Amino acid sequence: MNETIAPSLQTVALVGFGEAGFLLGQGLAEAGAAVGAYDIKVHDAGHRPALELRAQQAGVALHASLSAALQDADLVISAVTAGSAAKAAVEAAQCLRAGQYFLDINSVSPATKQADRDAIDAAGGFYVESAVMAPVPPYGLKVPMLLGGARAAELSVSLNQLGLRTKAVSTQVGVASAIKMCRSVMIKGLEALTVECMTAARRYGAEEAVLASLNETFPSMGWTENLPHYLISRVAEHGRRRAAEMREVMETLQDVDVTPLMAQATAQSQDALVDAMEAAGLAYDTGSEFVWQELIDQLKKA
Repeated sequence: MNETIAPSLQTVALVGFGEAGFLLGQGLAEAGAAVGAYDIKVHDAGHRPALELRAQQAGVALHASLSAALQDADLVISAVTAGSAAKAAVEAAQCLRAGQYFLDINSVSPATKQADRDAIDAAGGFYVESAVMAPVPPYGLKVPMLLGGARAAELSVSLNQLGLRTKAVSTQVGVASAIKMCRSVMIKGLEALTVECMTAARRYGAEEAVLASLNETFPSMGWTENLPHYLISRVAEHGRRRAAEMREVMETLQDVDVTPLMAQATAQSQDALVDAMEAAGLAYDTGSEFVWQELIDQLKKA
């Protein structure tokens, strides 16, 4: 019986230093790893000071180039936008040395992950896909991840030793991502449905009765408590990114001959709320409690 040999992960490089990259980098640094990061915005003089401050706060070394960030890393974590994932893998492959692990946590289709794997494998790297199964905040390093790939099991052991919460689900790249993409049809679809349902109910003055009816049908979900606030807040804060992910979901479904009717509508709905907020001059305020009724009323006034 073959024993899984967990690699040593003393040095980690993050490609992408947005919200997810910051929280993962901070957690890994606190766990004792030497963490570096590269973000394309480092070349923008307007964005660089904020990146430098965030890196300092997280205990992460910010690098001026991708090659510098990857040079000594035992593990590379790709944490970019869905639309940039393929490009990031190709560019990282040009800088990798044989034997480096590449963990792709981006929310993209199985086909995109498989293409990314091919690029990393051709460079001699060890590609592992990750499906991040919950919002990184507030979990941080403990956000649940499903891993896939030939070396997923061994990398999972090392990541969990650093404090992550990962589970290898397949030796095949694409399975973990399929789990996430299919789940997103339901989760992000529910968000979009809630926006549409409660916007109409609020404007008819019927929201209390609608929520009471939903709560009676689904009593454990919290329809008369925090659930509507949470679901609509996810769209208000992250709708653009979630719409991009739903377009990856559409590709995922089409690849197995499933017509993505609901996924397409969800992507349009997520984008539409952000469009409406921007047109009204509204921005999501992370510093105050979100109240869905207030947002709907502000949009109506606008």
